[in-house]
Amino acid sequence: MSKSNRSYSKEFIKESVSYALSSITTTYAAKELGIPEATLHGWVKKAKLSGEALGPSGEPIDVAKIINELRELRKQVSRLEEEKAILKKAATYFAKELG
Repeated sequence: MSKSNRSYSKEFIKESVSYALSSITTTYAAKELGIPEATLHGWVKKAKLSGEALGPSGEPIDVAKIINELRELRKQVSRLEEEKAILKKAATYFAKELG
């Protein structure tokens, strides 16, 4: 069984990465494009690490920025869940007092 090394143009790689990032999964995109799954995964990883990846909106993906934003959002969700629990307890307390 011989492997054939196909060469892809830079434009094809860039478009494939963009398609993969906007698709349901990279695996799905690879099947749709007719290229090996591992190849597309490698291109996406390389593009993300180098900052060359473009998201669905066409703007570059900054992985560090996304990670920081995710961290902040998780903190905010945690704080809001605590506030919700406090308000729920307060509502129960006042319902007993008035009832």
